[in-house]
Amino acid sequence: MTGQLQAEKFLQNKNYRILERNFRAKTGEIDLIAQCESYIVFIEVKYRRSLKHGYPGESVGRAKQQRLQQTALHYISSHGLVEQDFRFDVVEVLEKGGQMLVNHIENAFDHGN
Repeated sequence: MTGQLQAEKFLQNKNYRILERNFRAKTGEIDLIAQCESYIVFIEVKYRRSLKHGYPGESVGRAKQQRLQQTALHYISSHGLVEQDFRFDVVEVLEKGGQMLVNHIENAFDHGN
């Protein structure tokens, strides 16, 4: 099972409803878009086989955050969701000893609101 499928399964078990997978716009791609309670959640999935280069979520730097924000704004405007609450989450998937460990970081970075 890929890291994204593992993340999706994990989120669905937490009552997230997946709205989009691999949403693309000129500004970038968002791995998963989901609804959780009153929030539209833009989710970046990061997968690693080891911690040699740090935790997966550490690779979501400022430039990546800005691309995600621009892509999310495109999604929000094109779907008429301007009044909707939203946030950005990161789901880390780490393969360790044949097991997939999942860490969900809610509201992983500020979106300027």
